[in-house]
Amino acid sequence: MRRSEPQAVLQEQFGSLEQQQHAARFGMWLFLTSEVLLFGALFALYTAYRLEYAEAFRSAARHNAVWLGTANTLVLITSSLFAAWAAHAVKSGRAIMAELCLLGTLALGGLFLFLKLTEYADHFRHGIYPGAYFRSPELGERGAGTFFTLYYFMTGLHGLHVVGGMSALAIMLLQISRGRYGPGRSTAVELSVLYWHLVDVIWIFLWPLFYLLT
Repeated sequence: MRRSEPQAVLQEQFGSLEQQQHAARFGMWLFLTSEVLLFGALFALYTAYRLEYAEAFRSAARHNAVWLGTANTLVLITSSLFAAWAAHAVKSGRAIMAELCLLGTLALGGLFLFLKLTEYADHFRHGIYPGAYFRSPELGERGAGTFFTLYYFMTGLHGLHVVGGMSALAIMLLQISRGRYGPGRSTAVELSVLYWHLVDVIWIFLWPLFYLLT
């Protein structure tokens, strides 16, 4: 017997499914706005310090591997394409395709984290730590130390968002495999994918700040 398609369940506080879906999307956009404000403040802080330590920031940025930053950019852009395809597949009733796309997204997210941790490990081997632990006779202390403190904090915070996004998509993958999401019930999948797109966009701004503007 064919399994019935999953349908959205109307919560009692809403008058219709359309109102419920609108509330969910509005809530997600509010959350994404708060995330943009958070990183916007960090970008402003970076700009202020870069104006103060322009030459030190340029010298410090040369110690970041451009190819690693660029590779991670391509990895996240590709992962977003897979995520968007997964959302479309769910709405089209192609559960297996959605599962494969989410698996691809999760694999690329894992690759991103692996490359980032590899870069961190290389910096640690050269005494490039955040804050008061920064030691690099070649770069000096003040300006370069500030650069790498911002680098670790901002890319580390972004990495936590990657983990959060992967966790949300992994839950969606599990739920899709259990037949709980489909054409009639896909809002949660769409919102999880939307969050992943934010993770991608934030990195696209971090990439030139820490790798290209030398």
